[in-house]
Formats: sequence, structure tokens, C-alpha cells
Amino acid sequence: MLLLSNLLTKFVRNGSLHLTDATGKRHVFGGKGPGPEVHVKLHDKALHTKLFLNPELHAGEAYMDGTLTFEQGSSVYDFLYLFSINRAGLGAHRSQKLLRGLWRALKRRQQANPAKVAAANARHHYDLSTDLYRLFLDEGLNYSCAFFEHPETDTLEEAQRNKLRRIAAKLKLEPGMRVAEIGSGWGSLAIELAKNGADVTAINVSPEQLRIARERAAAAGMADRITFRELDYRALEGRFDRVVSVGMMEHVGIGHFDDYFAKIRSLLTEDGYAFVHCIGRMTPPGTTGPFIRKYIFPGGYVPALSEVFAATERVGMWVDDMEVLRLHYYYTIKHWRERFEARRGEAAALYDERFCRMWEFYLCAVELGFLNGSNMVFQLLLSQKRDAVPIVRDFMVETLRKA
Repeated sequence: MLLLSNLLTKFVRNGSLHLTDATGKRHVFGGKGPGPEVHVKLHDKALHTKLFLNPELHAGEAYMDGTLTFEQGSSVYDFLYLFSINRAGLGAHRSQKLLRGLWRALKRRQQANPAKVAAANARHHYDLSTDLYRLFLDEGLNYSCAFFEHPETDTLEEAQRNKLRRIAAKLKLEPGMRVAEIGSGWGSLAIELAKNGADVTAINVSPEQLRIARERAAAAGMADRITFRELDYRALEGRFDRVVSVGMMEHVGIGHFDDYFAKIRSLLTEDGYAFVHCIGRMTPPGTTGPFIRKYIFPGGYVPALSEVFAATERVGMWVDDMEVLRLHYYYTIKHWRERFEARRGEAAALYDERFCRMWEFYLCAVELGFLNGSNMVFQLLLSQKRDAVPIVRDFMVETLRKA
């Protein structure tokens, strides 16, 4: 317990952590600044060392396994909130500096995503039962950042409709335009673009998502305007007036950014342009957290803007427009977490208690990453020609007003 106490003493400054170790001894850390009071109990002596060596991974695993529990009304959200407001102190500890150095050295290997590996990584997450996602997503099954015009009053459904309308407005669609959507989820965006007159080719590597997307397109009367294909983005061919990618770049992997943007460039007509929506970080390049990498998004990576723009520069694309959504994903995931909590029993019936605790840890961690961490969402318009996109942004607002 000596090593873990040393780490927690330097790590927890704001709020307080009341820890009962596996021998029953009580410890208190923090209290130097405002924050929650969290009560945690460890049930396995091995955690005294494991949590010191890799706290981000082993805390999540211990919660999943029931060897880390909460007392006196504390919750996993409180625990991760405490972590989020003290994160700088954790990263400054010598042991964690060494660990992060190792992660950085290995990150290209961890994020290597050749086609077969990329498909397997995507199916790890997206081929879970659609009934699970229906528990917490909006009725359109949009699994990406919504847009909240009024964060305190907008419903999740309203915010996701806002997002889809804004994307369509940024694309400045005209009837008959050919649109390629890379990574099409459960089909909501493809349906929206088809309703705006586009002929859409939507690709995905998740058979489960494609099955549902085809059903939804048929129900919306858009099946004749959308072609869904099970295909890796690198294998798509043709020329399109618009290329759209929402929540896909995070799965590409740092070693494939040039390939990704080069493929987008090759798919565009001379006068066409692309829309890319991706989670980013406002800090320098980093690594994917070990819990998320192992259990949630293997092969995934949230890029720094410096990495994104370096890649667009290397492949010779104009960045015609950029918008940063700083808190919209926080509000989105807050809705998801609260909906999941309200229907947790149904999730346990689909899977089991360990899965539910994993999903809770995931949702809480990413929500707080957008509230107190470095995460945000960026949206880009990209083209080969400097004048493919109107030179005044007013066209987006004018299109929204006409909708």
C-alpha cells in the first residue's frame, strides 16, 4: 500500500478520496481544494500494486470485477469526477510519466489498423446488440456528438436532429448530387442526405449496423436513394460531389491519417468537397487511455489538431472551414449516461452485471473527458480547389433557415 499511498497523496488534491484498503485500513487523500468526497473500498490486496502501476486500466477492471466498490452513497461517476479534476497531478507523478512514455513509444503499433484488423476492431464495439444501443441513444440511433442550441432544454432527439440538419446545410446539397458516406452507423445521416435530394453510397464494416440501416432507409422511403455496402473505406472507388465522414476518423489510427485524407481526396470530383466530423484533443499528440483501448475502442485514437492539419497538408487538401464543438459532446454523453442508468436492468438482461459496470465506467469517463479533460469535436470542410466551398460562411445559415 506504500506505493499506492505515495501516488494518491501527490495525485488527489481537489476533493477527497476516503479509501479502505484490502486489509481494512482507512486512508484519506486530498482535501486541498473543492471537489467531491468519494468513499472507495478495495477487496483484493493485488490492487495495492496494480493501481499504482496502471491506475486508469486497473481501476476500471476492478470496478468491473467487483474488487473495487463504493460506500456511503459514492458512485463510479463521483470517482471518475474526482479523477478528472485531479488528472494533471496523476500525469505529473514519476511512475505515470514513465508509463505514458511507454504508451507513446508503442502507440503506432497499438493503432495499426490494416483492413482486416480495422473491421475486427469496429465489430468489437458496433456489432453489440442494437437493443443495447436503443436503451440510451435517440430514436434515430445517432452515436456521435449532437448539437445543442439550448443545452438546458433541448431533448437528445432535438439535438441530434439539429446535428443532422447542420451537416446537410454545410454540404450545400443540390438534387442528384452523389454523396459517399464513410462509416454510416445505423443510417440516420444517409437518410437525411437522401431526403435533401442526394444519391448516397454509405459504407460500413459492421454487418449489424448495415442490417438496421437498410431497414430504416426502407421505412423512411429512401431505399432507392441509398446504397449501403459492407466495405472498408480504403476499398471504395468512384467520384462523388461530397464525401462525408462522421465519427470515423477516430478509428483510422495515427499511422493511417495520410491514407485516410488521400482516399477522401481521390473520391472527390474536381469541384467537390468533404465534411469530416471527429473527436479531437486541444493538447499536443497523446495516446488512447488503456481502459478505452482494451475494452471499448481497440485501435482507436483521438487526434490532436496538429496531427490532423499535418496530414491534410501532406496530401494537398484545402481546409476550407473548421468549427470546434467544445461542450456539445459533454451534453450528448450526459444524456446517454442518464438514459443508460435509467434502463440498466434491461442492459443486464441483455448481457450481464460485469458488462454493465464496464459500460458505466466507459460512459462516465468519456462524459467527464469532455467536461474537465482536453476532448472536443471538430468539423472540417476539405477540398482540392480553393473555391469549391463558398468563401463566405453565410450559406450554412441561409440553408438552415430555408429547411
